[in-house]
Amino acid sequence: MHTKRKIVCFSDFDGTIFMQDTGHILFDAHGCGSARRNILDEQIKSGERSFRDVSEEMWGSLNIPFEDGFEVMEQTLEIDPDFQHFHKFCVDNNIPFNVISAGLKPILRRVLDTFLGEEQAKHIEIVANDAQIKEDGSEWKPIWRHDTELGHDKALSIAEAREEAELACEDGTIPLIVFIGDGVSDLPAAREADVLFARKGLRLEEYCIENKIPYIGFDTFADIEKEVKKIMVEDEQKTGGAGKPARFNPRANMWRRVSSKTAVPAYVAATPTKEEKMFLWPEAFSDYKPKTVDETVAS
Repeated sequence: MHTKRKIVCFSDFDGTIFMQDTGHILFDAHGCGSARRNILDEQIKSGERSFRDVSEEMWGSLNIPFEDGFEVMEQTLEIDPDFQHFHKFCVDNNIPFNVISAGLKPILRRVLDTFLGEEQAKHIEIVANDAQIKEDGSEWKPIWRHDTELGHDKALSIAEAREEAELACEDGTIPLIVFIGDGVSDLPAAREADVLFARKGLRLEEYCIENKIPYIGFDTFADIEKEVKKIMVEDEQKTGGAGKPARFNPRANMWRRVSSKTAVPAYVAATPTKEEKMFLWPEAFSDYKPKTVDETVAS
């Protein structure tokens, strides 16, 4: 298939690609246990402690070698039944697929390698926290991606990836960002997306309904594949009118346009004054020189 815009997919991992939470499986089986974990989860919800602080306690409660801990995840985890087909669709259509997670990258990579096979899993970029895990399992320590209370600012990660994608588009078009999630913790990342998919019946969908946030519900990744195909057809046919794709995102405003040097020509044509253009992208208008005080008085 062909699309006018580059499409980039981001997906949560726990509860989205896999039905269970990788960390919870480990904590319950080899760490603090489900009772303590539930107490810690409530402390996050109440604001008593930060996600980062609580997560460090949870990961710190583990005392098992990585390989032994992985056994329980391999036995317990269930992958979305249509994820592998959707991922193949992304690979075949040159759609980058990225996992974006508050979890630990070594664990997520191992899970994907095991369930998808290394050949397919290598196509998936993982944007997550790193980890320091001692060989004997006596220490599990998250290496946080960002110095924030969350440890990983998903919104910032997507914004950075979006900017890279825009810079890579030589024709100045704005990539369409798709985000797939299940929980309220996905909202910061979801706000950066053009199209939001929320797993049906879970908290992200409930939140979107309560707050009138546009989204597309899904049961499996087969639903997502159908919608993405529709988007690709809409872009090809330019059914949005005036040459604009049907799902043109309101977020794709001047601030997103001027984040890419290749987008300057398209923006120039739509901007009323040269001063305004210079303010937003000064290096593209080096010939513009503001009047000096003396010139202003003289005029």
